[in-house]
This record gives sequence, structure tokens and C-alpha cells, in this order.
Amino acid sequence: MQLVADGRLRPGDDADRRRTRHARPDRPLVMILCPGGLEDGGGIGRQMGYFLGVPAGPPVSIEYRMMDTRGPWYLGGAPWRSVLAFAYFAAAAMRLVGLALRRRTCVLHVNVTGRGSTVRKAVLTGLARLLGLGYLLHVHDPDYAVGYAALPAAAQAAVRRMFRGARLVLVLGHADRERLASVLEVPPARFVVLHNAVPDPYPAGLSPAARSGPCRFVFLGHLSDRKGVPELLQALAHPGMAGRSWRATIAGGGPVEDYRARATALGLGDRVDFPGWVDAAGVRQFCVEGDVLVLPSHAEGLAMAVLEGMSHGMAIVTTAVGAHPEVIEPGRSGLFVEPGDIDGLAATLGELVDHPERRSRLGAAARRRFETAFEVRAYAARLGALHAEVLRQGLGSEERECP
Repeated sequence: MQLVADGRLRPGDDADRRRTRHARPDRPLVMILCPGGLEDGGGIGRQMGYFLGVPAGPPVSIEYRMMDTRGPWYLGGAPWRSVLAFAYFAAAAMRLVGLALRRRTCVLHVNVTGRGSTVRKAVLTGLARLLGLGYLLHVHDPDYAVGYAALPAAAQAAVRRMFRGARLVLVLGHADRERLASVLEVPPARFVVLHNAVPDPYPAGLSPAARSGPCRFVFLGHLSDRKGVPELLQALAHPGMAGRSWRATIAGGGPVEDYRARATALGLGDRVDFPGWVDAAGVRQFCVEGDVLVLPSHAEGLAMAVLEGMSHGMAIVTTAVGAHPEVIEPGRSGLFVEPGDIDGLAATLGELVDHPERRSRLGAAARRRFETAFEVRAYAARLGALHAEVLRQGLGSEERECP
């Protein structure tokens, strides 16, 4: 596995090589089930990549491997995606069977969201239970309870079995823990809140450089209605923004051309850039050059983009959804706007354009907040300790062992 200078994973890196190059059969194994692996550019793969990329972060006494349960979406067009996903899913199921045929202490770390991910993981964890393989669940969905409520009764029963069979359930925020424990009828003690985290982009002793020029807004994420991209474009096209000095970068995958056309129709074509999906190095470059990280989402778990912006000392403008209120101190380390409030978003962005000193204060406070609680080394130590604890529990159970 190659690591860039700031310890991040490049898309295409092989996690197996780094974590298993000194593999020994006497070491316990944590198999991380991740949709798209580390290469898909989504928040789950990026978070798992950051975890594995921490030098001496995950316990050296544990071997880590990755298992892609869906395949990366960028390998082929839409007609092939279902075929690709099924092929990866079938390969994952066969790999679980192969694991159960050998003897070595292991546990599965199962990353899950709603919709298709829940279906795939319910089947795979059901198979794991039949094979005697222990697992923990890591929920990343912006509102898993809502998706669960929309499922038919039989599917809901399968989901409840999946959660009840987990040794631990990791969630991104306290609200998720309370809601899921109630809805899924799982003991709250089974849940652990584990906020996302990102690497520190600056070596010890260094800090973000002062920025100059027009105010630069940066959006990072999949371009979609859920992420608030339509409202962001309308806020940037608000009459109050016309005479102010700013530029915007809206980076991420999805229907990029559709949103570029919307921006052009709103008269924003010369002020808003759409670079498409960017890797970790691209994210870093945009954050280094940016002043304000803006993410007007309607729903989130805990957005990686918000943490990336905080790590770079950017002023944060987002919505109080998911675990964001557990991360951002309103008016101090970031500003909240209401989801869908175009006028409010435009007013907030305009105020930050006009007052660079406030941008600087917010960015400095966000950076301090990141250093205190959301740097990935502490995340890696805590997650590694949870893996070690679950593995110790497995040694005293009737769990089957695997390589």
C-alpha cells in the first residue's frame, strides 16, 4: 500500500498488502467488509482507508484484510452495475465459506448503510451466523431508522436478526444510538458511538497558511439533492451574492453535467467549478485553497467533508443533521443553516465573504476542535481496541475460527 505524505490512501491502493505483508497464522484477523473497497471514493472506503493508513495505529497484533462486497461503481456504466455488484457479492459469500473452513480466530467488521447495502449485509451476516463467524456492525447511513421503517415486515425481521447477532454496533452519533436501539429492539449497551475522523494534513508545528484573494467556497461530496446542491446553487445565484467577491468549487461524483448545466442557467458558469470526483490528494488541494467548507445537506451521518474542512482550518457552513451538532459548536467552530433555507444560506455565505476576520476566527476554532477530538490516530487506537475486545470475547465462545 502506498501512502501519500499526509498518511492518506490513494485510490487503487491494496490494503491487504500493507496489513498482511508480515502475516502470521497465529495472529487474529479482522476482515473489513466495505462496499467498493477503499477505491470507490465514498465516505466509508475513505474512513476505513484512513484507519488502515495510520502508522502503527491499528494493533500490530491483529491482521487486517479488506473484502469488497459490491464493487466500485466507476468500473463500467450503469447497465453493468447490477451485474458487477452481484459478482462481488457472490465472491464475498464464497470467501466467507472459505474462511469458515480454516481455523484461526477472526471477526468481521461489517460496514452497512440502507437500501441495497442492508440487503447484502443481512444475507452475508446470516451466512456468517450459520458458519459461526462473529461480526460487528458499523452503521454509516444518514437515517437508517427511516429506511428500516420502509421495509416489508419480513425484511425488517431479517435486519433485526442481523443487529441482534452483532457483538457490537458502531454508530456515528448519540442520536443514532438511541434511535436504533429503540427501533431495532437491541440493548443500548451493544451500541458504541464512534465519530468519524480524518488525518491531520499538517506536520507537527505547522498550521494552515493565511489565504488571500476572493473568498473561495468548497463543496465536497456526491452531487445530489440530499447533499443540498440545488439549494447551494440557488444561494450562490441569490441577488445578494452578485456584487460580492467569491468563487466556488463543487467537487464530487454524480450527475456533474446536469448540475453544471443548472449553474450555467443560473448565470454562475464563470464563478463555479465542477471538477467531478477527486481523490484524497485533490480534496486536500481544494481545502488548502478554500476559505469556507459548505455542505447544506438534508441528511447526514457525520460528513467526512466537514471533518476535512475542519482539519484544514476552514470556516464550516452546514446543517444540524446527524452527528453534526456533536461536532460543531454553533457560532464558534462553525455555522448552521436550516436544510432547504436558500435565503438563510445566501445570507450566511454573504456575511462570510464580507468579513474575512470572522472566517479566520471560525476556521481557527474548527482546527482546534479537530485537533482535540477528530484526528484519526485516536480513532484508530479506539477502533483497534474494540476489535481486540471483540476478538477476546470470541475466544470464549462457540464461534468458529477462520484464517
